[in-house]
Amino acid sequence: PGRWRTTTWAIWRKSCNALRNMDIFTDKTAIVTGGASGIGRAVSQQLASRGANVILADIDTELLQETAKAINDAGGKARAVELDVRDFEAVKKLVEDTSSEFGRLDYIFNNAGIAIASEAHEHTYESWRRVIDINLNGVINGVAAAYPLMVEQGSGHIINTASMAGLLPLTGEISYVTSKHGIVGLSGALRNEGAAHGVKVSVVCPGFIRTNIYTSAEYIGIYRDKLLRLFPKGTSPEKTAAVILADVQRNRAVIIPPRYMRPLWWLQRLAPGLVSRVLQVGTKYVLRYARA
Repeated sequence: PGRWRTTTWAIWRKSCNALRNMDIFTDKTAIVTGGASGIGRAVSQQLASRGANVILADIDTELLQETAKAINDAGGKARAVELDVRDFEAVKKLVEDTSSEFGRLDYIFNNAGIAIASEAHEHTYESWRRVIDINLNGVINGVAAAYPLMVEQGSGHIINTASMAGLLPLTGEISYVTSKHGIVGLSGALRNEGAAHGVKVSVVCPGFIRTNIYTSAEYIGIYRDKLLRLFPKGTSPEKTAAVILADVQRNRAVIIPPRYMRPLWWLQRLAPGLVSRVLQVGTKYVLRYARA
């Protein structure tokens, strides 16, 4: 009996260690939009380093090819596909081609996005349309293409990139905030519905991350350099990607990197009036400085 218990315990311990060492991303297939730079690039690199087949999709073809080459040179498996996320037929074709080639689609990271900063009364209609078309409709297109396929598979995970601007009523980027709140709402509703079909859904709400979204953003009526001086240095895309993938593995509904930003979300939920007052006061200071 003693020997039997020892043998059983040894087998159990080896099984637990084997499960612990398994990586859920190994041999899985993932599409990452906005994969050429920033968070998308870092997520793609880390997915590939963990054994996933990564389809990089972006509109910046030069940077896209560079990122795919870097991943492949490092021993990963990545392919670059030029994609405008505003084009539903192109997104649908990418999803169908990926599923046909690999037999399934395990993950789609709807990550592409842009920002335009201005006061709301100076925000042009063209600015509204451009941001909504890329940020929100781009995610909708990814969901509309991938979700039915994942329902048919009975599995899959959709990860939509929003922002802390999707959880807080931030000022100075009205169309961006609108698009990101829409993504948060979409993701929450889809997560509740998808659970019945074995499909997981998460929304990523990053805080200040060191990506080119700030430098490449359009600024209307605001001095870019002055505004950027007010921003904190931020977290690296690599650390951000590590948090995202760790929380995807845990199937977290809302993923907030860096983690120290989470208290702001809780404060908004517990004391929205206080948050609004702070933002109102902060907006006056920022505009007085950045418009001078």
